Amino acid sequence: MSVMEKARPATAGGTAPAEKRRVTDEHGRRIRAWELVLRYLLLLGVLALTVGPFLWQLSTSLKGPTEDIFSSPPKFLPGDPTLHNYERVAQTIPVWDYALNSLKVATANVVTNCVGSALAGYALARLRYRGRRAATLAFVLAMLVPVEGIIIAQFTTMRELGLNNTLVGVVLPGCVSALNVLLMRNAFLNLPYEIEDAAFVDGANVWQRFWRIALPSVKGTLAVVAIFAFMGAWDDFLWPLIVLSDPSKFTLTIGLNYLHGTFANDERLVAAGTIIAVAPLIALFACLQRYFFRGVGEGAVKG
Repeated sequence: MSVMEKARPATAGGTAPAEKRRVTDEHGRRIRAWELVLRYLLLLGVLALTVGPFLWQLSTSLKGPTEDIFSSPPKFLPGDPTLHNYERVAQTIPVWDYALNSLKVATANVVTNCVGSALAGYALARLRYRGRRAATLAFVLAMLVPVEGIIIAQFTTMRELGLNNTLVGVVLPGCVSALNVLLMRNAFLNLPYEIEDAAFVDGANVWQRFWRIALPSVKGTLAVVAIFAFMGAWDDFLWPLIVLSDPSKFTLTIGLNYLHGTFANDERLVAAGTIIAVAPLIALFACLQRYFFRGVGEGAVKG
C-alpha cells in the first residue's frame, strides 16, 4: 500500500478519521483562532460592563448589617445572605404602592403605544394618501427634539387640561412615541404587497387586512415596541417628578429617591430598592425575548 493510499480517508464501510472542525462566520469564511479569542474577550468585557453593576447591587442588597461592603479587595459574594434589606425598604417607604402606580403607568403606556404605533405605522406604510411623506418626516423630526426642550410646554398643557398631579398626566405625553411609530412603519413596509392585494381581491377591507394579515406578521416588532414603552415609562423619573405632587401618586422611581436622600449612607437599603425596580424589567424581557429577537427578520412570508 502506498503512502497516498494510507493517507486517503476510509470509504464507506470503514471508519473515517475525525476532520478538524473549522469555525466560520455567516459568510462561510474561516475565523482564525486569535480572532475567535479576541471576540470572546470583547464579549466578556461588554458582559462585565453591563451585567456587572446589577450583580454587584444584588450582592450588596443581600449582605447583612455586619458585613463590610467597602472592604479592599471587595468581597462579591455575601457571607450571610439575608432578605432583611428588602423588608426594611417596605418599612421605610410604601414601595408596593409606588410599584403599583408605576405598573399602572407602564401598562397604559404599553397599550397606547402598541395600538397607536401599529395604526400609525400601518397608515404610513401601506395606505396611499396625500401628505404621507410629510407625515413620515414629521415623526422623524419629532425624534430630534430633546425631551427637556418641550417639557415646560408639556407641563403647561397638562395644567390647562386639569391633569396635573394625576397618573393620566404622566401617561399622556408619551402615549405614542415617534420612534415606535417608525419601527412599526418599517416592519409593515417589509410585508409583500401581493398578500394584501390578494386579500383585497377576496373582498377584505382595510381593517380586515390590518387585523388579520399585517398585524400578525409583525408580532416581533410589536414586542419590541412593548418592551421599549414599558421600560421608558417604568424608568422615567423627570416627568413624573414635575407633574406629580401628591406622595400617594408617586411612581417607584420617585419613591426610591427618598432612600437616597434620607438613608444615603445605607447602601444596602438603596441596593435593595434598585433590585425591586429592575426586577419587573427583567421579567418582562424574559417573557418577550422570543418575539423580541424575531423582530429583526420581520416581514418574511410564512409557508
